[in-house]
This record gives sequence, structure tokens and C-alpha cells, in this order.
Amino acid sequence: MLPKSYHRRVSTFKFQVSKFSRLSFIIDGGAILEMTKIYEKLIRPLLFNVQPETAHEFGIEALKIGLASKKAQRIAAQKFAAERFGEIERFGLKFNSPLGVAAGFDKNGVVVNQLAALGFGFVEVGTVTYNAQKGNEKPRLFRLPADQALINRLGFNNEGTPRVVERLKKIAPNCVLGVNIGKNKDVPNEAAIENYLRSFNLASEVADYIAVNVSSPNTPNLRELQKAENLEELLGALQARNRELKAKPLLVKIAPDLTDAVIEAIVDISLRLNLTGIIATNTTVSRENIKTKISEIGGLSGKPVREKSTEVIAKIHKCANGKLPIIGVGGIFTAEDAFAKIAAGACLVQSYTGFIYRGFSFARDVNAGLAQILKEKGFAHLDEAIGSQI
Repeated sequence: MLPKSYHRRVSTFKFQVSKFSRLSFIIDGGAILEMTKIYEKLIRPLLFNVQPETAHEFGIEALKIGLASKKAQRIAAQKFAAERFGEIERFGLKFNSPLGVAAGFDKNGVVVNQLAALGFGFVEVGTVTYNAQKGNEKPRLFRLPADQALINRLGFNNEGTPRVVERLKKIAPNCVLGVNIGKNKDVPNEAAIENYLRSFNLASEVADYIAVNVSSPNTPNLRELQKAENLEELLGALQARNRELKAKPLLVKIAPDLTDAVIEAIVDISLRLNLTGIIATNTTVSRENIKTKISEIGGLSGKPVREKSTEVIAKIHKCANGKLPIIGVGGIFTAEDAFAKIAAGACLVQSYTGFIYRGFSFARDVNAGLAQILKEKGFAHLDEAIGSQI
């Protein structure tokens, strides 16, 4: 049983969330500023004093309510607008900024435009599975403040691809929209292709690009699909279906815990199948170099995975001779972190844990800092910095 103090904190937080709903009716520049102050002074401290998954649910609800109206989103977008990077075109899509929200934050696609209003250039919804599933038993999300990290073993908890796609059909996204698809837990790897295809068929109706998740450590045996023979069969089937439909950019998301040989095999497969790109990386199962003593299983995200993911990006870029677009993700908290991934070979970057720790102004701060770094280093355009330190 949880202590009374916990329930008091939850009640206090619910009250603050209700203030967001009032702001949505009186929204103006001052209200947006007030919303930011509420987060920094009241909500964030409360978030870090309740169970992480509960805090995440409240955070989603706060965005959903506080930036519900188009007027609120428009004013927020003016305050949190990304720096102008010139025209950022990637795989036929135009991005307002190079920083996106990684899959896992908005699993069910309920706050896409709210996130766009905060300065993110793209939002990757999911991971979604064809059939809705509850995910693993709770607790399944753990905060490691000393390491600025999270451990999750959520297990693809989501409302199911059909329901998420129907929701996305009702919005006009204000940014590039990605949909990340995965395999249902009760589907054996032998039947994975059909399971992925069912989600792919629906996701292609709404997504600007589709990401194939074969790297979560929280679905039994899922990472086995990264093996060359399994991955080629899966991605080949998806790419064949993609050609039958209105072709969408198709990317694969890989783990940071791969050998160089496996990375080289994945690059080879991606190039031969004319895959659009690779998302590097997902969470790690390693517990190297963390300060927190914790025995919980699951994927570790945040600063401890930063260097490892950047190394994988550099390996992919070198192996593909720069011919394979990379979305870099893992441990981005600052503009310097984002630039390191771009200099290693990423053409776009994503964050989840950094956003959780840094709050509403995160995208604005990273974008502004990144623009300044590019200027100081003499790059006329973001494209010039890609792979510049390889």
C-alpha cells in the first residue's frame, strides 16, 4: 500500500494539471509563460516524486489539456519555435527542425501537435502493435536521477494499430509524423512478418515514414529478428508491400548492443533492399558505468547510452559510406549531444529521456544551441556537419 504522502502528491499534481485546462481557455503569451513556470517550479518536482509511469501519464494529460486548442498551439509554437536551419529535406520529407520525439513518449498518438508546438520537427508515434496489449506487469518504469536515465520494461503497451491510426486520421499533423511498428508479444517470431504487415498496411495510411522496431529488449526474442537472415526476410516483405502501396520511407530501429559484424550485415541488408535509413539506437541492456545500484531488468535510456549510440552511428555511416540516412537517438540532453550525433553521421536526431528530464523548453533550447554550434564551427548548413568528425 502506498503511503498517504504519495496520494497527497498525486492529488496536488492533478490540481496543477487542472490549471492547464483553465489556461487553454485564456491562452495568450503570458499564459504560455505561466505554463512553463508551473512545469519548472511545481510540476517537475511533483513528477519526480510519484511513480515514473504515473508521472508520464500525467505529463501526457497536461500536454493534451494545456495545448488542446489550435490557438494555444499557435502561441506555444511562437514561443518555442525552432531556430531556422534552412530547408531540411530528408528522404523526400521537409522538417522544421532536426530534433524529433523518439518512439515511446507518445505511444498512442494523442499529443502529436502539442509536441510540434514545443519545437519538435517530427514525432514518432508508437511502438504500436496490431493487437492492443497491456504490456508487462507494473512497476515497469524506473527513474535513475543520479545517472539522468530511465529503465523501462513496458513491453509495447499500446491501444493497437487500428485504434491509433483512426485517431491519427482525425488530426492534421503540424510536423512530420512517423509511426513505429512492432510485434505482438504472443506472436512467435515465425509469424512475425504477417503481424508486422498488418500494422504496416494501416500505418502507411497516415504516416510520413514508418519505423520497424526489432530492437526492444522487452518483448521476448524480438531482438532475434536483427539476425541477418531474419531481418532480410522481414524487411524484404515489408519493402515489397511498401512498393505495392503508396511507397513511404521505411527505416529500421536497431539496438546499441550489436557487434560490428551484425551492424555491417544490417547496413548491407538495408542498402540492398533500398531501405530508407536506420534509427540508431534503441535502449541498452548493459549496466556499465551507472552510479545507481539497481537490479531491475529492461532497457536503459538516457546519458549512459549516449556514447554507445554515437559509436553505432559512426560505424553505420562509415560502413555505408554516408549513403544511408541515420536518425540518431540515445542520451541527447543538450545541443552538444545532438551535434555529436550529427558529426558522427546522423542527419536527424531524436530524444525521449532528455525531454523528460529537461521539460517544455527542451526542444527550443537544443535547436537554438545547435544552430549556434553550427555557426561557430563555420557550417553554412546542417548538411555540411553530417559525418564531419568521421
